[in-house]
Amino acid sequence: MEPGVTDHRRHSKTFLLADMSDNNMAAYQWITALTVFQLLTSSFCLENGLARTPPMGWLAWERFRCNTDCKNDPDNCISEKLFRTMTDLVISEGYAAVGYEYINVDDCWLDFARTYDGRLQPDAKRFPRGMADLSEYIHSRGLKFGIYEDYGNFTCAGYPGILGSLEVDAFTFAEWNVDFVKLDGCYSLPKDMDQGYSEFGYHLNKTGRAMVYSCSWPVYQTYAGLQWSGQQFSKGSSERKYFRFVSSVLAGMSR
Repeated sequence: MEPGVTDHRRHSKTFLLADMSDNNMAAYQWITALTVFQLLTSSFCLENGLARTPPMGWLAWERFRCNTDCKNDPDNCISEKLFRTMTDLVISEGYAAVGYEYINVDDCWLDFARTYDGRLQPDAKRFPRGMADLSEYIHSRGLKFGIYEDYGNFTCAGYPGILGSLEVDAFTFAEWNVDFVKLDGCYSLPKDMDQGYSEFGYHLNKTGRAMVYSCSWPVYQTYAGLQWSGQQFSKGSSERKYFRFVSSVLAGMSR
């Protein structure tokens, strides 16, 4: 790996997810997952009227990681089935009623190749109806749809990144009616991120669709020993520190 290029091993992801196999642990992890989602987004990089308060919702990474083995583990693999199920659970378990509204896809949803005309596409076996259909289902249940990409040639798991396709990818997300975009920073250089993250934000705004833009930019700048620049950082800090804080609060509540 090139100097200055980071991958998943270099930083922990932001959100914890529920393990539904054990009722007690599931309850604890659901609370932790949704609380951490509320507190620990890296940075919201657009001034578009959204994310005035911390977004609240559910993200797949910490529990389901990059499990793509739908043949042997169909209930836990990254697939449209998983996100439809979790959409229904956020509603049936009462979280939507108190403000948890985002269902966010993380890494490993993509096909390893773009379409013939250079567009991102999901893995056809795991998302046979496509991302627009998944978005429509989540919206039909009254929730909002979030998606993951990476400012680099590849995502952290090796799927296509947005570098070189910023404009077309922004418009693809708008066409899919995405509400929340998380942009990671694997396989890119921190020195290129100041301009790159801002440029992608410009293209998101240009689509005319308001999307929360969650940037991992500050995390990678910190690892590189660089100072954050600009005025676009409203939230961004040590994920581990705040996870320990949230965990201690939850532990105290359970006593």
